Amino acid sequence: MGLYIETHIRAGMETLWERTQEPAEHQRWDLRFTEIDYLPRVADEPQRFRYATRVLPFLAVAGTGVSAGERHRAGGDRVSALRFASPHPLSLLAEGSGYWRYVPGDGGVRFLTGYDYRPRWGRFGAAADRLLFRPLMGWATAWSFDRLRLWCEDGITPERSRTYWQLELAVRALAVVLCAAVHPWALLPGLAAAVLVPPSSRTPAARRCLRTPPPKTAAPRLLATLEHR
Repeated sequence: MGLYIETHIRAGMETLWERTQEPAEHQRWDLRFTEIDYLPRVADEPQRFRYATRVLPFLAVAGTGVSAGERHRAGGDRVSALRFASPHPLSLLAEGSGYWRYVPGDGGVRFLTGYDYRPRWGRFGAAADRLLFRPLMGWATAWSFDRLRLWCEDGITPERSRTYWQLELAVRALAVVLCAAVHPWALLPGLAAAVLVPPSSRTPAARRCLRTPPPKTAAPRLLATLEHR
């Protein structure tokens, strides 16, 4: 898969499953989505859903998808897979697929995702994706995973952790401005400190997640069944 994110969450499997599989819970912590809604389900068919991301106060980019999950596997782990697409002309993301794995152990759950997508807009879209959009998607996924971890481990709701993050960004920006006001030569050290000082333990941070897949990482077979839906 093109993007890989992994974290370890010290929480029960059922709590993690509910907060990632229930649309109302999922949209609270995942920065990539503003709305997620299940569509009416047809018997013996995977679950279909609609998603939307608000990119501007007056503009939301929407799409649809299909998902399936396996809760009872021989090793005690769980997996879910999805396939998605957006017909919106302003969406760089045309279509894609991915999966989540839930692996119990070490006092919690190893929670990971792998996903990839096809950008639109031809060569311009491919360049924009490689240089900007894909790194941003990787960061947003990792940041969201750490936000979820704080919710499950410490009871810090997604709304509260977002506020902590915004306040910390404001403090870092203010520190840079003050350094520049003291002396122009202090700007560079101020910028370095703003970037390198570790975030608060109550603030989501993408840097806490693993971004490189282990050797021989493979997508679950469940994902292949959705590719034909």
